[in-house]
Amino acid sequence: MFLFDTIGWQSWAMWFVVLGALIALNEVTRRWKWAGIAFFVALPLVLTVFVWPSTAGEGSSTGTWFHWVKVYSALAGCLGFMALRYVGRLSKNRWMLLFPALILAVNIGEAVIRDFQVAGLQGMHDGVFMVGGVWNYMNGIAGILNALTICGWVGIIVSRDRSKDMIWPDMLWFWIIAYDLWNFAYVYNCVGDHAFYAGAALLISCTIPAFFLKKGAWLQHRAHTLALWMMFTMAVPTFVTSSQFAVESSHDERALFVVSALSLAANVAVAVYQVRVIVTRRLNPLKDELFTHLRPYREVLEANAPLADAPGAGREDQPLAAV
Repeated sequence: MFLFDTIGWQSWAMWFVVLGALIALNEVTRRWKWAGIAFFVALPLVLTVFVWPSTAGEGSSTGTWFHWVKVYSALAGCLGFMALRYVGRLSKNRWMLLFPALILAVNIGEAVIRDFQVAGLQGMHDGVFMVGGVWNYMNGIAGILNALTICGWVGIIVSRDRSKDMIWPDMLWFWIIAYDLWNFAYVYNCVGDHAFYAGAALLISCTIPAFFLKKGAWLQHRAHTLALWMMFTMAVPTFVTSSQFAVESSHDERALFVVSALSLAANVAVAVYQVRVIVTRRLNPLKDELFTHLRPYREVLEANAPLADAPGAGREDQPLAAV
């Protein structure tokens, strides 16, 4: 295959098991506070003390600085979002509303640094086979653009239903798709033999809920599924490297170039569109929500905002426009 070596039926079956498990656990941890505390506080403490020192140590494919930073930054995101969701006053604090954007930008920045590092590497490094090249620089630039186009955090709200989800109306489908393309390219470039699961299954596991189960909560879905996956792979690193379910990357330079080119093109397009919106609508991206005129934004707000914040009651009330 173009992206991967031969994928056996058992690997395809496990791919769907991983996808289903991540979606299901995300639903459990977002709907019930006790589940979030169990998975994102109690479980990591146990794993940190008793499991990860032996399974994610030096020489392991998950024993690099990046994996340790990634798991704890994902957990920090989950806990920060829980605080915003369940401590009422925090959702009205403008500095707390900046936290989701910052933790997202930090996570993107970690990956951008790693992409640039891998650009000069060839062969086995940290237990992973790497083929560095210009594609790493292309995708690193795409990641920078993706971080720079994070917008509208001032409009983050907590949904009015029982699950109290963190809703970000200005984070619309085109930015999410650009992020998915960038993040898949990052995983494919830097840990290619993990990409079948950590690239495709993991990204789809948060995109499906964002599009079909709870719109507007993509970042919350992403934090939950990423933390769950990172905890699992650091505890069982052989799952993606040497188990019967493992799928190796093709390590084809053409594939590496294509996925990074798609990532860069998508993020350039989003950046150009966002600049156009900022200029034509005379908005400040550090203070304003940018896409209040678009139908997907309005639909998310109408479905989740407290009545006092609904369209026509404190936010810009303009005719719906399709996008």
